[in-house]
Amino acid sequence: MTVVLKPGESQGALLKRFRKAVSRTRILSTYRKKRWFVSKGEQRRREREKAIRRLRRRQVRKQLHT
Repeated sequence: MTVVLKPGESQGALLKRFRKAVSRTRILSTYRKKRWFVSKGEQRRREREKAIRRLRRRQVRKQLHT
């Protein structure tokens, strides 16, 4: 990934644009996920647990707003 310094742009602004671009492309999160091997069964179990947590949060928010 490359970010080119624009005329009159400070190093801080360039770094900020670079960090934004990296976060948008999700390079770091992908790297962190692939850092260790996770079996297919473990992946499914984690996704299922994540979905359950997400549903519970939605239910709590729905109860608070009604």
